[in-house]
Amino acid sequence: MKNFDIAIIGGGPAGYNAAANASSNGLQVVLFEHTALGGVCLNEGCIPTKTLLHSANLLDEIREAKAFGIEVEGAITPHYAAIAARKDKVVQTLTSGVAYKLKGAGVTVIQETARLSGEEGDRILVTAGQETYSVSFTLLATGSSTIIPPIPGLDRVNYWTSREALAAKVLPEDVTIIGGGVIGIEFAGIYSSLGVPVRVIEMAPEILGAMDRETSAMLRKEYGRRGVKFYLETKVTAVSEEGVTIETKDGKSELLPTGKILLSVGRRPETEALGLETLSIATNRSAVVVNAYMQTSHPRVYAAGDITGFSLLAHTAIREGEVAINHIVGGEDDPMRYDAIPSVVYTHPEIAGVGATEEQLRSEGRYYRTLKLPMAYAGRYVVEQEQAGGLCKILVDENDTLLGCHILGDPASELILLAGMAITDGLSVEEFRRHVFPHPTVGEILHEVLFS
Repeated sequence: MKNFDIAIIGGGPAGYNAAANASSNGLQVVLFEHTALGGVCLNEGCIPTKTLLHSANLLDEIREAKAFGIEVEGAITPHYAAIAARKDKVVQTLTSGVAYKLKGAGVTVIQETARLSGEEGDRILVTAGQETYSVSFTLLATGSSTIIPPIPGLDRVNYWTSREALAAKVLPEDVTIIGGGVIGIEFAGIYSSLGVPVRVIEMAPEILGAMDRETSAMLRKEYGRRGVKFYLETKVTAVSEEGVTIETKDGKSELLPTGKILLSVGRRPETEALGLETLSIATNRSAVVVNAYMQTSHPRVYAAGDITGFSLLAHTAIREGEVAINHIVGGEDDPMRYDAIPSVVYTHPEIAGVGATEEQLRSEGRYYRTLKLPMAYAGRYVVEQEQAGGLCKILVDENDTLLGCHILGDPASELILLAGMAITDGLSVEEFRRHVFPHPTVGEILHEVLFS
């Protein structure tokens, strides 16, 4: 039996960052990952998707170059095999970096499937392969897996999830995306920019689920102008080799012929065969229940990342892992907060939000006031985006304290951090106004909105 201070099960963003943090705090760490370090985010999620999106967005910018006084002669031809090869290169570079980081931190990495197997006294037992490990603490960070909905006929067609879509070396002739969440809309952006006809089927009244509805609708209309066909409040009733059968909100049935089906209806926490029952760890549906310090119902077992079910985002996972390790080494004053976690959709244009949405505040019956302006109020935005639309919206309470911010327009992914910091620090409109924004920057839009 091998002894360590902490065992971390899962080598994604939550796991590998927590492992390095734990080691830097003097703990002897063993990390278990049965596939590739970096988890879904690095290997088949965030990084490969954004690499493809960057190529697609660059192609869009080249096509739009004439508006900026630049003539591009000849055909503009994307070569998807080369785009995919670059994606693989980027992933390989970053996964190697994770391995180097863990090695440098002195973390023992075991490439095995691990599970909890009980406890002996004050020691938790973890089994991997033929070996049992005895540890003082455990951090569960096994991530999530794609939900496969019970659609009739799905077991008889060659559909894709994001994993197969990212592994493909050639583009589909056309694609029907089932699910209009973040993953589905990002793939709609990739394929539409690369010339693939795209349909998106979504059961909800609007795409992008819990994100701000106004900016989501603006993004949908922009992609509609580019040729993406959206079917909202529409249910998929069956799939076959002929295509996808849908039922619209008025009860009509229609067959949509399609070359490739891409499933994108969400993800669920990965807890099967993890041995939670051996320590009577509480779950809510498939998610592990945790407190503000990421402790499970067992005081020496923690959980971080998608397995907690709170926010299936890599940056949330990283912060949850930090909170867990900080608590283990004595950080009682550092609880997890979920009220200022940014969400980003890396489309072209980008859309991002942090804090509360109008829909959330209305459903909770809370007072709020809306401050908003078109992105064109920032001169730098007009310089770089020409005639592109866009919106910046800030929500405040009765004391003018910031509650939420939602942005459509590049670079929303970078700007949203400023609003998130203001919300985290509890800034009022007056306090946020006092910060000096460099001119000209797109970020000035936040300052402009505060005076609107």
